[in-house]
Amino acid sequence: MNFKVFAAAAALLASQSFAILGVGVHYAPGFGTKMDGMKAPAKVTDDGTILVKHDGFNEMMQGIGFKAWIDLLPIIDVEATVNIQFGSYDASLYVLQDKEALSKILTEGGEVDPSQIDLYKEIPLKVEMGSVPSWAEANPKFFHMNGDLTITYPITFIPIIRPYIGGGVTFNMNSFILNQSFTHGVVNGIYSAVLQSMKDEMSQAAADALANPEQAADIMAQMDPAQMADRLAQRIQDQAVDNIKEAAMEEGLTTSIGGHVMLGLRAKLPIIPIAAYANFKYYFGGDYPAEIDAGNMTAEIGVGFAL
Repeated sequence: MNFKVFAAAAALLASQSFAILGVGVHYAPGFGTKMDGMKAPAKVTDDGTILVKHDGFNEMMQGIGFKAWIDLLPIIDVEATVNIQFGSYDASLYVLQDKEALSKILTEGGEVDPSQIDLYKEIPLKVEMGSVPSWAEANPKFFHMNGDLTITYPITFIPIIRPYIGGGVTFNMNSFILNQSFTHGVVNGIYSAVLQSMKDEMSQAAADALANPEQAADIMAQMDPAQMADRLAQRIQDQAVDNIKEAAMEEGLTTSIGGHVMLGLRAKLPIIPIAAYANFKYYFGGDYPAEIDAGNMTAEIGVGFAL
């Protein structure tokens, strides 16, 4: 009798250790990836009225992922995985704020030397990136997303615990960086447009002063160069920030193809339709922004429903 119970238990363990199919969710940190920051603010308008600077990050990227797997053959599994990882960084606009410099540009034109950083007002950017998960406006984030299709092969056939190796193809998606190139394309020309608008207002104010002599003093007071400089700086600032937020919402993701190799472990008790797994993946190939030095290593630690 005892032998029959033992044999039945052994058969149960052997037959129920590995699931035919399963789905899971996991924590997916990325290791070794870092982003280079800018050493100094750089011009993003031809006249130097607006600068940009972003910092970098050198920390573990946080992430979450989802996985589905199925046994196509008795000893070969196929896994499909999606991971989403991100790293936060600081970025700021620098808008020319010095009244004397603005008054000179307003009346004489010309350019500003961006090395004179004390003439500028720093505006930390809080934006919502488009095409990626976001929770209200926050510090800019670099997002990396990948979809993996993996074939795995077991290293041993131990009941309950299944270590395996594998590899496959990876589809990469990256968000943009708020760098000089991106910001220049968004905000260049703002100053000239705002300046032209204010010149039109000045012309209209002069015409109004001639038409209404009794209001001439009040109208001309509004055309004081110092006041005009204040309004010019504020309008440039508001327009630049609005343009960047709008472009960030609309900007898409860059895509590329690469591959990966994997070492993993899955555990499942008999009968209970719950499995736990841990994988380590090394990636190769794929394109990243110039500022990103990819670490190419990701861990996946999760649980799932398995049949």
